[in-house]
Amino acid sequence: MAKNRPKNLDLFTIRLPLPGVVSILHRISGALLFLFGIPLLLVVLQQALHSRESYQALVAVLTHPLSKLVLLGFAWSFWHHLCAGVRFLLLDIHKGVQIDAARLGSRWVMGVSLFLTLLTGVALW
Repeated sequence: MAKNRPKNLDLFTIRLPLPGVVSILHRISGALLFLFGIPLLLVVLQQALHSRESYQALVAVLTHPLSKLVLLGFAWSFWHHLCAGVRFLLLDIHKGVQIDAARLGSRWVMGVSLFLTLLTGVALW
């Protein structure tokens, strides 16, 4: 059977629904946390525990506004990944699989993760 459906391979013209965007952001945030967040956390822990001088140098680096912006990005990654993960766990037990519930759940994930990131940013600054 021949498939004569048109193919759109231009990723910049594809408009995903919000649940699809949340799913992709969940994967991206997980990759960011795994590839950069965990190694950064381990380096920070090592420097904090090494000596008093290395701890003071670490505090000086982490109080710089650019470092705080990077930490805020990691905070968003963490909060989004956590909230979207809870949503996907609920989807696994067939809660919120209808289209309206899926859209509402996606809105909640985006809103709650941004709100928690904002709270983290207020505490950080």
